[in-house]
Amino acid sequence: MIDKITMFRVDRLELAFKPKPWAFAAERRVEIEAYFADLRREKPAIWNGRVLLMYHQVARDGVFSGDYLETDYASFSAWRAWGRPHAGVHDCFGAAAIIAADGACLLGVMGPQTFSAGEIYFPCGTPDPDDIADGYVDLDFSVRREVKEETGIDASEFTIEPGWITVVEGALIAQIKVLRASLPAEVLALRMRDYLSREKNPELSDIRIVRSPREFTPAMPTFVTTFLARHFAVL
Repeated sequence: MIDKITMFRVDRLELAFKPKPWAFAAERRVEIEAYFADLRREKPAIWNGRVLLMYHQVARDGVFSGDYLETDYASFSAWRAWGRPHAGVHDCFGAAAIIAADGACLLGVMGPQTFSAGEIYFPCGTPDPDDIADGYVDLDFSVRREVKEETGIDASEFTIEPGWITVVEGALIAQIKVLRASLPAEVLALRMRDYLSREKNPELSDIRIVRSPREFTPAMPTFVTTFLARHFAVL
């Protein structure tokens, strides 16, 4: 079954941290622990930190509201690996669509040590407890952090568009923030690759410049190509 994909713009996010137990993590604990032990043997750099998953959400009048619970990365990664089965949660995260001055978009290639090795997508990351402030989950902060960590460029160097582009694909919800650069794609990519070359354990293995749908590949998740198809259609 192919999940229906929807995409729409929202003016703002109102995301609360309202912790509660995740039944999936408790009910499938033995399977999760066995799965994660195998994953760690394959990818020793992966650690069992804490992440946030959304269990309630609604979009109305330009506002996307939602509530998050906290769980361990082992449970989250198992849920993803098993195809995100119905478990009462959504993987709702912030992502940065970096658009160069020439209209091209810059994507990152995930490194071999990561869970998503070889996949090509926007700088992004699953929200975690560091993104919580005064009881709310701040995806704007999350996006800025991921851009800096993955590309070496501070988000303040970009013109940040107001609002978010929300892409929903089954249990995945990508909240995409558009960052526009004053530099052409080749210059930005050179800076990013230079940063990656100096990092001891960079999350990304390379940077890809995408200028049209002809350059889409199966390594790009659907939420990425859905957004980019619209972007290139209006250029």
